[in-house]
Amino acid sequence: MKRDAVPLAAVPQPASEPLVTRLRINGAVAEVSLTPGERLIDMLRDRLRLTGTKEACGRGECGACTVLLDGRPVMSCLVFAEMVGDAEVQTIEGLAAANTDLREAFADCGAFQCGFCTPGQIVRGAALLAEPWPDAPAARECFVRHRMSGNLCRCTGYTGIVEAMVRTADARTAARMPGDVR
Repeated sequence: MKRDAVPLAAVPQPASEPLVTRLRINGAVAEVSLTPGERLIDMLRDRLRLTGTKEACGRGECGACTVLLDGRPVMSCLVFAEMVGDAEVQTIEGLAAANTDLREAFADCGAFQCGFCTPGQIVRGAALLAEPWPDAPAARECFVRHRMSGNLCRCTGYTGIVEAMVRTADARTAARMPGDVR
């Protein structure tokens, strides 16, 4: 050690005062006490007990922790909870009731095997289903593969995931068709 170097333990650290913030999570307002720099995934899982959102890599590489922030998919391991502000956060728990068709398609198409990535896949899929889709069947499959590429499946269930997404999109389109008699 150099003579003029100060051991790290001797350097005074700033006090970490808890930060109380109000967040909109799954349509409800939650008041949460956060530590500065706390990640959104940790706040969701540890403080609010919304454990459907999974953490795998912790570096934004796998998509297991995907949530919607104002309708856009984000990896919650990369977002500071204190930065969310007035945005609406939707987790798999908040999306489950509105996306039963997508969950059923995942089950029917074998789109999950171990199930670890499934919450992140369904959250990203729900956001994708809200976007405009190409008309050509081949283009739809490519569209899904491209847009879902940020979510990895360690069991390699990609064929089932793509099939489930296309099936759900087709069913939703058919349900909105004018003149549909049911």
